[in-house]
Amino acid sequence: MSKSSDKPVLVTCGLPYANGKAHVGHLRTYVPADIFVRALKKEGRDVTFVCGSDTHGTPIVVNAEQLGITPGELVETYHKHFDETFKQLGVNFDAFGTTDDPENHNRTLDIVNKLIEKDYVYPKTIEIAYCPKCDRFLPDRYVEGTCPHCGETARGDECDQGCGKHLEPGELKSPVCTICGGPAEYRKQEHFFFKLSEFSDYLMNYLSNELGGTTNARNYALGWVKQGLEDWCITRNLEWGVKFPGHDDLVVYVWVDAPIGYMAFTEEWATQANDSWEKYWKGDGEIIHFIGGDITYHHCIFWPAMLKGADYSVPTDVVASGMVKIEDKTFSKTRGYVVWVGEDYLDHGFHPDILRYYLASYTSHTKELNFSWRVLQEKINTELVAVLGNFLYRTMLFAFKNYGEIPKGEIEPEVKEKIETAINEVKAAMDEYEFKKAVDTAMALASFGNIYFQSHEPWKLVKEDKEACGQVLYNCLQLGKALTLLFEPVLPGSMENAWKGLGLEGDVHEAQYSDALVPLKAGSGFAKPKILFTKLEDDKIGEMEEISSERVRIAIAKQSGAKEDEKGKEKEVSKSEGKPPAAEEKTEAKPGEEEETLPQIEYDDFAKLDIRVGKVLVVEKIKKSKKLLRIEVDIGEPEPRQIVAGMAPYYDPEELVGKNIIVLANLKPTKLCGVKSNGMMLAADDGGDIVAALMPDKELKPGSRIR
Repeated sequence: MSKSSDKPVLVTCGLPYANGKAHVGHLRTYVPADIFVRALKKEGRDVTFVCGSDTHGTPIVVNAEQLGITPGELVETYHKHFDETFKQLGVNFDAFGTTDDPENHNRTLDIVNKLIEKDYVYPKTIEIAYCPKCDRFLPDRYVEGTCPHCGETARGDECDQGCGKHLEPGELKSPVCTICGGPAEYRKQEHFFFKLSEFSDYLMNYLSNELGGTTNARNYALGWVKQGLEDWCITRNLEWGVKFPGHDDLVVYVWVDAPIGYMAFTEEWATQANDSWEKYWKGDGEIIHFIGGDITYHHCIFWPAMLKGADYSVPTDVVASGMVKIEDKTFSKTRGYVVWVGEDYLDHGFHPDILRYYLASYTSHTKELNFSWRVLQEKINTELVAVLGNFLYRTMLFAFKNYGEIPKGEIEPEVKEKIETAINEVKAAMDEYEFKKAVDTAMALASFGNIYFQSHEPWKLVKEDKEACGQVLYNCLQLGKALTLLFEPVLPGSMENAWKGLGLEGDVHEAQYSDALVPLKAGSGFAKPKILFTKLEDDKIGEMEEISSERVRIAIAKQSGAKEDEKGKEKEVSKSEGKPPAAEEKTEAKPGEEEETLPQIEYDDFAKLDIRVGKVLVVEKIKKSKKLLRIEVDIGEPEPRQIVAGMAPYYDPEELVGKNIIVLANLKPTKLCGVKSNGMMLAADDGGDIVAALMPDKELKPGSRIR
């Protein structure tokens, strides 16, 4: 984030899709964003926080058709659900609208018309999937088929089961209608395209030199820009959505009007607050997007290109979260690895703050987060209860019993230094979107408080020198005030209680970090303190684990039953809540969800692989093995590299000599049949008998790197 403190800041969150209930995966975006906004206010920043429901797109239309209701009725139900859930969790937006609000329709048309006027949008006749049986064109989630890039099963707009690449209409191979299950065909129709390719140079500079936020977002987007950008089809065959100008039979693609919602919700806030939305979208205010990592492409490529083309301000920061696991398993509603915010958490009486704490403190924001009931129990009991809660309660209780008010005293230099250091480190961590680091820093101050209290033994001192004991308690209470302010962004409800418990004036949510060192008023009274955090007991955690296990067992049984049915039914049965494939939430609504065995990785993970072109110099069979070959390969180093590969059944040694192959050079060395292997030869198989070594189609010098 920019360190300029005089600029107003707009913070947004990726829009929840109004087609399903809130789960823990959603909160990886919204809770950290709320923590960040509260922290900015603690620094005295002028900040606005907006979000809203994403209400358009084919999944909503299909789900509404299945339920026999209108898309508007479906959207209203889930919009209300998310609005109430966020409020229960202390996620407080200044505006929470929907993309079907008039403001969003109007702003979308404004931007699309500007892009048309500036010749960034053009018509093109393309082939669209059409179902003869249903007698309708099939946009996006109405059609499934084979990805043209990786060969995996994919939906109409994205290869969600394979390479993750965005797909344009007409790209799918072997299209199938997801409504009737019958084969689809391609028919020609005029649609409209955005000239995304014209923004390649701009995006390269923007991503490299201007955009802040998290490196996982920038690096991922840069990788796609370097591969080359293609123009983007921005219209769809639907009745539900924002009508494309002059074409009532087409609507704007949902990934056009959804991010424009950020602007529309800012307008709604500005109207209510009598403020300016233009200071963000046409001025030099900072715009910070918090998103799930799976929608980085849209926010770092499509969105800034559209804004630039329409002469609006572009985002200053994009903050992308890591994925979410459930009990160390890949998040999947189909397989039962899901924790619903309502029925699995809030309805069981768990305090919203402890989930906020877990999400903020488990790991770095860009790393994979694992939700585990046992880990939640351990963190709450050993950190919130035993450290923070223990210090605040013992301090306030001792002061209440022995003084009944804040005793006289002065802030000691050591205590003052500890508070100042903690505040500065927390602010720096927040600037870097390192929420775990901020929480750990604040918790370290609580640990210091416990040590300070224990080392001064006030239970003895109060009998010997009550005034000196009062000085100790005064500093402990000052530390308590500072901790309340530092933890308010993470634990807003609990710290409101602590603030009141300390007898402090004003609103803790409006107080700033600088107030932490404003001396307490001696003689101020406070009520008998209450315990802020209670232990999570084994019985309750065991109950929650059993609920999770039962959900997995049911999902497995459901999937097993599906295998006995005809293939046409298999997908329908296995989808969560009985919805057909097309009714699944779009990617944004389920951060972290993956249906494949292997998890998605970030670009930083890929960058750790040292993959090079190597020229094969020597190949020999290994006597003790029927499968292994000893290969010496030149990978651009002073000496040839020796690797062992199981390619004997597929290649004679002489076939490989002189060939250029692909080698993973930084694989940990090992021994196979007594022969040291220092690398790995990369190959592919089709799941059958065909295995082929990966070889570049052009001659490259040994050591050329794969990027």
